[in-house]
Amino acid sequence: MNDNSFWLDEPRDDIVTRRFDGRAEVAVIGGGVTGCSAALTLAQRGVRVRLHEAREIAGGASGRNGGFALRGATLPYDEARVALGPERARTVMELTERSLDRLESLAGDAFRRVGSYRLAHDPAELEALRREHDALRDDGFAVEWVEALTPPLDALYLGAILHPDDGSLHPARWVRRLAAHAAAAGADIREHDPISVGDVDAELVVVAGDGFIPQLLPELPVRSTRGQVLATEPLADRLYDRPHYARGGYDYWHQLPDGRLVIGGNRDASFDTEDTDVEETTDTVQARIDALVEELVGRRPAVTHRWAGIWGTTPDLMPLVGEVRENVWVAGGYSGHGNALGLACGDLVARAILGDRVAELEIFDPARATLAR
Repeated sequence: MNDNSFWLDEPRDDIVTRRFDGRAEVAVIGGGVTGCSAALTLAQRGVRVRLHEAREIAGGASGRNGGFALRGATLPYDEARVALGPERARTVMELTERSLDRLESLAGDAFRRVGSYRLAHDPAELEALRREHDALRDDGFAVEWVEALTPPLDALYLGAILHPDDGSLHPARWVRRLAAHAAAAGADIREHDPISVGDVDAELVVVAGDGFIPQLLPELPVRSTRGQVLATEPLADRLYDRPHYARGGYDYWHQLPDGRLVIGGNRDASFDTEDTDVEETTDTVQARIDALVEELVGRRPAVTHRWAGIWGTTPDLMPLVGEVRENVWVAGGYSGHGNALGLACGDLVARAILGDRVAELEIFDPARATLAR
């Protein structure tokens, strides 16, 4: 069995990049979806941008997540309407829908637009699904109520809602392609190049480390959070053609085109140990995921990969995008919902640096977090 991410095990071509000497106008720290998105936007606008990635492109959470590309943020839409206000909640939802459209245009076969199910584990969650469904429908967003579930889901869950435009993602393949787009536009992409904010040789710095923001910008209230995942051998039966998530996101899984099941979650088995930046799996959480596999498949297929990834969680579960110190900017803190948001927020921070102050920046302003401390 392999303890590396299944996504990162895929063979990759080297990214052809044009290195330049001397000082950069903008340095980006982090070679995940956010950093590559920011580098692409900046390079397309003619900015001398250099991206520093401590490991390989997508080596962090962008290559270690479950492979879901979902609209919205971590809060369900009805809860976001209460927390943010109706107009701001709509703005965030529309931002992520546009981001999924853009992802589809750039990702090629790394993205399959198959929709996603949110499942109800108990009567309380069923009521929560109904509230989210009604809020989405009332605001004109596509959503479908699913009353009848197919086996074995019908014995495990009480109902579901379908988000029809969500998708299944090969995240490392996608982010490598995004990095290649940025390099082709002129970005200087440097892998295996760890660097701190204070050591960057650039006029301006963007920190795009998500789960590693606490080490890079300790003044921000971002908590490193571990998510654990596994992948099985290919299954003969096609059971789950789209992303599924339940129990408030503590269970999530989908089946890949080759038949293997990618499944993760169960942080609630040990919250105290999962607030960490250590990329290691644990017996406690992996045993819970194994048990869920058995419920979903009817047996325990062989496991080929087990891995962990680190994301950044903010107090209000919304991203931080903006200037933190003079000439130091941040984009991250996706609270486990970063595949679509990361693409969007990397573009947002780049546009803000270039003077394009769009409405979403007010919602994601990091000042809200530092003032609340």
